[in-house]
Amino acid sequence: MAADDELSAFAYTARRVRRHLRWARTEGIGRLIEEDRLNPVDRIGTALAKWRWRRRAGRTPGSAMPVYLVGLQRSGTNMLVRGLDSAPAVEVRNENDSTLFHRFQLRPDDVLTATVLRSRHAYVLVKPLCESHRVDELLALPGLVPGRALWVYRDVDDRARSEVAKFGDANLRALRAIADGSIGARWQGQRLDDATVELVRSHSPQRLDPHSGAALFWYVRNSLFFRLGLDRRDDVLLCRYDTLVAEPAAQIRRLCDFLDFPYHPRLHAHIAPRESHGAGPAGAARPALSIDPRVRSRCDELADRLARVAADEPSEQKAADRG
Repeated sequence: MAADDELSAFAYTARRVRRHLRWARTEGIGRLIEEDRLNPVDRIGTALAKWRWRRRAGRTPGSAMPVYLVGLQRSGTNMLVRGLDSAPAVEVRNENDSTLFHRFQLRPDDVLTATVLRSRHAYVLVKPLCESHRVDELLALPGLVPGRALWVYRDVDDRARSEVAKFGDANLRALRAIADGSIGARWQGQRLDDATVELVRSHSPQRLDPHSGAALFWYVRNSLFFRLGLDRRDDVLLCRYDTLVAEPAAQIRRLCDFLDFPYHPRLHAHIAPRESHGAGPAGAARPALSIDPRVRSRCDELADRLARVAADEPSEQKAADRG
C-alpha cells in the first residue's frame, strides 16, 4: 500500500472512531451496539439460521431477487435491515459488507451483479444509501431477477438531530461544496440538476447552522424520489419511518405484500410501537428545531408530498396513468 493510501486509510479510521465515540456519548452505548449489530450472540444466531435455511430450502443461484434499501442516512434504515435480517430467506448486504462496499459506497456494478447471482437465498437485501440517486439504474441492471426498492424517509427534525449528533456538520459541508462547485465526484453531488444546484446556492449554505444544513440536505436527497420518477413506479415503495415505529405490524405487512414475502411477527419484534424514535423524556415529542425559515418551508412542502405517497394516496400523474 502506498504511503498516501496508508495515510488516507488511517485518517478514515480515526474519523470513524471519533464519530462512534461522539455517538456513544450523545446516544448511549446501547444504541451504538444495536445500530452496528455488535452483539455477537445475535449475529451468530442469525448466521446459523440462514445456513440451516440454505441446507433445507436453498434456491438455485441466479434466482434471488435484489431488494435495494435506499433513502438518506439517519432515516431508520437499520431498523428495517434488522427486521429483514431475521428472515432466513433474506441475505443481507449492509453498507459495512466489504464484498459489496468500500467505505459505505458500492463497488462496481459487476461486483453487485455477481454477488446477487451467487446467492442461494430468495432475496438479497442491499443498502446502498450513498447510491440512492442511482436506484433507477440499479433496478435496470441486466442479468438479474427484476428487483424492488424501498425508499425510506424520516421526519426532517428527528433526522437532522440524529445526523448532527453522529456526523456533525457533514451535510452542511457537502452543501457548501455543491454551492461553490468543489463537490467533484463525491456522491452528495451526483445527479443534481442545475435547478437543484441553484436552489442550494440560493439558500446560502455558508450562513446556515448544522441543523438547517441537515434539513436542506434532507430536502435535496429526498427530492430525488420525485425527480427520478420513482413515485410512478410499481417496483419502488416509499416507507415513512415515523409510521413504521407507530404501526410496526401494519407497515411490515404492507412491506411484505410489496415484496411478495411471507409475513411473520419476528420481522418487527424489535420495534416497540411509539410516536417517534426521536421522542424526548417520557415519550413526549421534542420541540421543533430552529431551522432556517426558507429551508423549513421547502421541507414542509416536500414532507406533505411524501406523506401523500407513503399513505398510498395516488399522485395526479399516477391517477392519470391508471385512467
